[in-house]
Amino acid sequence: MQEAAAIDPSLDLEQEILRLKREKNAILLAHYYQDGEVQDLADVIGDSLQLAQAAKKTDADVIAFCGVHFMAETAKILNPTKTVVLPDLNAGCSLADGCPIDRFRAWQARHPGAVTISYINCSAEVKAASDIICTSSNAEKIVRSVPADKQILFAPDRNLGRYLVQKTGRDMVLWPGVCLVHETFRARKLIALKERHPDAAIIAHPECEPGLLQMAEFIGSTSALLQFALRSDKQTFIVATEAGILHQMQKQAPHKTFIAAPPEANCACNECPYMRLNSLEKLYLCLRDLSPRLEMPEALRRAAERPIERMLELSA
Repeated sequence: MQEAAAIDPSLDLEQEILRLKREKNAILLAHYYQDGEVQDLADVIGDSLQLAQAAKKTDADVIAFCGVHFMAETAKILNPTKTVVLPDLNAGCSLADGCPIDRFRAWQARHPGAVTISYINCSAEVKAASDIICTSSNAEKIVRSVPADKQILFAPDRNLGRYLVQKTGRDMVLWPGVCLVHETFRARKLIALKERHPDAAIIAHPECEPGLLQMAEFIGSTSALLQFALRSDKQTFIVATEAGILHQMQKQAPHKTFIAAPPEANCACNECPYMRLNSLEKLYLCLRDLSPRLEMPEALRRAAERPIERMLELSA
């Protein structure tokens, strides 16, 4: 892929991206964790479930996915005849990276007969080896859909898994993976922040550690956090998830105050480094050149499609 430095500096990138979308009949899907300038150009902004649903029903010829690799991969699984591009192929995910297919299969082999539910934050290979996929938006519903006499294996996020065990009462076997962003939040710093903003509501993503979730007034997926903040009578919110969601919160409720939960270290660790690899420059280049593209063997795509389709059917 060409470097951003190769772009004519006189170009109006926003206008060029809009022009290329029209010319190539492209749809731009962006996750809430993208930079605000990318979100502002998107046709659809959402969490993993919303973006999977949008990818499934689009009639565009090109899907430009501003998110991370597993999200663009999911779009390709659902749209084998469409061109799917990702601005930066290095935009990965710590959860997906921490669940390699060989170890995953060995883990499954130790629990014969179990139903495997995999969080969408995983590779196509892991999806293909799973019985059903879930997102944080529909995970509770999908866990409850499994017959009570069946053992459940849940991968790759142990924090989301522990939260689901608490919500559903199912005794699931959990893969020991974590999100590098949500793992950075600590109750100690959250308590200090709450002391400075006593009227604020703490809202948190279920990928956070259990001790932090115990402090939250509301726990939900990225889109659920947004909707709660919009509906709530509260005026101030401490938001324990990737800080990109604050852009949409502030746009849709400009009269309210949104504070990003602080990470343990004095760093920007509440921003996903993978999500932030995408930029306007890289988005322009990937639309201009239709590269880098997501491709995979058809047998793998078909195998991964089945558990995703099961998820979409249950989420309709």
